[in-house]
Amino acid sequence: MAQERMVIAGAGLAGATAAKTLRAEGYEGPITLVGAENRNPYIRPPLSKEFLLGKAEADTAEVVPADWYARNDVELLLASPAHGVDTRNHEVVLATGRTLGYSKLLLATGALPRTIPLPGSELQGVMTFRTFEDSLKLRGLLADGGRNVVMIGSGWIGMELAAAARTYGNDVTLLGLEDIPLSAAIGPALGACFQRVHTSHGVHFRLPASAAGIEGRKGTATAVRTSTGETIPADVVIIAVGVVPDTSLAGSAGIALRNGILVDAGLRSSAQDVFAAGDAANALHPFTGEHQRSEHWANALNGGKVAAKSMLGQAAVLDVIPYFYTDQFELSMEYWGFPTLATGIEPVIRGSMADAGFMAFWLNDGLVVAGMSINQTKVQKPVKALISGRVRVDVAGLTDPGVPLEELIPG
Repeated sequence: MAQERMVIAGAGLAGATAAKTLRAEGYEGPITLVGAENRNPYIRPPLSKEFLLGKAEADTAEVVPADWYARNDVELLLASPAHGVDTRNHEVVLATGRTLGYSKLLLATGALPRTIPLPGSELQGVMTFRTFEDSLKLRGLLADGGRNVVMIGSGWIGMELAAAARTYGNDVTLLGLEDIPLSAAIGPALGACFQRVHTSHGVHFRLPASAAGIEGRKGTATAVRTSTGETIPADVVIIAVGVVPDTSLAGSAGIALRNGILVDAGLRSSAQDVFAAGDAANALHPFTGEHQRSEHWANALNGGKVAAKSMLGQAAVLDVIPYFYTDQFELSMEYWGFPTLATGIEPVIRGSMADAGFMAFWLNDGLVVAGMSINQTKVQKPVKALISGRVRVDVAGLTDPGVPLEELIPG
């Protein structure tokens, strides 16, 4: 019967991982994975890092090898996004007109670049950044160097793209609403650390400043006008002001939304037999007892696994410690923990920010709720243990590089 089919709407990391997990867990029934892009499912971090810099080939970003879908009898429908969901009759209608019956449905619809009503944003040379095709296009624009690049947005993606553009030898100016880049995410002291490295490599900052408009000639961007009255030459303008969860499919089906698709710890939505994972899902986390939506690849990876197991009726919950990383020039950063619990808290530093490598920890009521490493290795396990174990640490020991982190974890 058609309704025995597992349908996954969204062919990204969460969706492809769910399909892989369904097969790994022994499900032998039909699986259909549908996506909007005309490209096999891929992971996003390389798009602003290795692939953008020409250090990795396209296939290294694929979630599974291209022949995996056929070998595992997974129907992969590209350029065929889900257009509507009938939760009563358990049916999905694709943009192509095809209707799929489902026994369980996973919504892994991801997120869309946030747009701003900016005069001139339609000009040639102006772009947002989200997809593989965006990365391919931007690499072509940057690779020869010598261009004036204006980055609108001082968050993680904006900073990564600024680093890549400058590495290619372009003149880069970054605009942001913060006094210090990344300060909303990690605080002003750590944000200033990243800014110093960018400045040392020749990136120009205009902070705080926003874009008031983009000027052009013959349909092509030539400059960006800022809210402070400055006009900055621009051959390439990248708008990187965050993303919004793609909830249109869930919303039209009457599924509960709140900063994404609202789901429990097992990634079950308000509609029977409908689950959600990845960037679009706002999941209850057992550790905090609160819903949180994460836009990082580790959440999509782990969410795809949990969703698949829940679809099979297993007692699975998404309870891993959130994680993300970034590479910018010589800075390689990893972050574990809960930003919502760390908001407004000044981190303590292990080592010195003047050194090439150090760590930062956020303490809430004496408990480690988040940790960050800069150019450090083999620290993931103890940092996660400090957070998940709700360890009340000795700050002197935590900030002393001479004290192994493992010694701070109760035996």
